[in-house]
Amino acid sequence: MVDGINPARSPADLRLERRIFAASHGRDLTPEERETLERIRPPRTYPVRLAVQAYDGPIAMLPVAQLHVRDVPDLTPPEGKDLLQVLWCPFDHPIMPRTLLFWRSAADVTDILDTPPEPPAVQFDGYLPEPCVLEPEQITEYPDHLELSEELREQLKQWSVPQAAEEDMDPDTYYDCVLSNAPGWKVGGWPAWNSTDPSPRPCSECGTGMEVLMTVATFEEGDDAGNSWSPHPHPGAGPYPGHRGYNATGVQIGSGYRQHLFVCPAEPEHPHIELMT
Repeated sequence: MVDGINPARSPADLRLERRIFAASHGRDLTPEERETLERIRPPRTYPVRLAVQAYDGPIAMLPVAQLHVRDVPDLTPPEGKDLLQVLWCPFDHPIMPRTLLFWRSAADVTDILDTPPEPPAVQFDGYLPEPCVLEPEQITEYPDHLELSEELREQLKQWSVPQAAEEDMDPDTYYDCVLSNAPGWKVGGWPAWNSTDPSPRPCSECGTGMEVLMTVATFEEGDDAGNSWSPHPHPGAGPYPGHRGYNATGVQIGSGYRQHLFVCPAEPEHPHIELMT
């Protein structure tokens, strides 16, 4: 579905817009560039008519991630599978893209398309991932403070006071910013509870408690974590202006959140769930 406030645009137009912004960084736009951008995003007239438009028939989904077990050892696929492909529909369902998970054997993937099919339109430019080469880095993180006992929270708070003072940080947020909830895209680990409290997440098929498979993040580093989670060496800014912080993927979840994908550890092919935090 497409709302009447945010007109959907084609992937080709969004990529062209990104190229123009990247090429014009540090200089004024040329008349030709301005004309092209106005074609892609015409000046908005008010009032906006709150109409809803529906696309008839199925549309192609966009690739989000392709992960090999050889590169991500902690990935636990079903038996006989060594490849995970994540796709999504670039429209809100209802507040974030809907994902599909495909567990496959890499040896069985022989018919590779040079140009994969694409949807005719994308609701938000942040739902069109920018192609990236992954450089997996194994890290250690800890649960969000909301998942800890009150006794352990108090111990961490006392321990954090001198640690936070050394880095000129708030001791109340030091643990979450520096030790838990690593920002950025990741496989496994712990969910961040920035906008909601922890809640049970049982598998709809067998009742097993679900675990984080993957996190799709808007930013690769947080605002208040200092250099604790910064990619090293720092690769620079994202592919185009409009996002704060480092964002090589061009993805934006909500107004800067994360999309967690939870799977059943007993059977990864059971239906997964999505949660924005």
